[in-house]
Amino acid sequence: MLSLKNSLKVLRKTNALLDGHFILSSGLHSQLYVQCAKVLSYPNLASKLCISLSKKIKKKYKKIDLILAPAIGGIVIGYEIGRLLKIETIFAERVKGKFKLRRGFNIKKNSKVLIIEDVITTGGSSLECSKLVQKSKAKLVGYACLIDRSEKKNLKIKNKSIISQVKIKIPVYKGNNIPEELSKIPVTYPGSRFIK
Repeated sequence: MLSLKNSLKVLRKTNALLDGHFILSSGLHSQLYVQCAKVLSYPNLASKLCISLSKKIKKKYKKIDLILAPAIGGIVIGYEIGRLLKIETIFAERVKGKFKLRRGFNIKKNSKVLIIEDVITTGGSSLECSKLVQKSKAKLVGYACLIDRSEKKNLKIKNKSIISQVKIKIPVYKGNNIPEELSKIPVTYPGSRFIK
């Protein structure tokens, strides 16, 4: 498996770790942003992260029937992990602000589902996808992501562990509690939910 140090080297080499003032999809503010799309634009480097993550998933879960990824960030990672583990992979997409299954995708009753994202900060998107699993009367086995930047105080996912390739601590702030030095930097909206 790829070490944390080598995984971070891949993020830096592909300019996937950015400095600035970012408003994340969760609405929280951050001084650092992990743009997984940059890593994924280099498939040969991204594959190293995905192979390592797939080994961790295989070690933790003996049986997975389906991988579900929230669009758009989770699609490529979900696909690659599904390919490596030889598991059917589908994705949910937002329709009028809520995740739905479209394109003929469905979750079979009693199937064991793993939700995979690119980055987890609060786990909001994964949690929304878990409602699709519950609605289908399937079993959620857990969550996985390339980058876990969650902190216990902001994490909405409870009672399930998150398997990640990189666990990185990056402070996040609510809009009314931004450090002065961060407030002086122009805001960037890198996530898919707050496009300006």
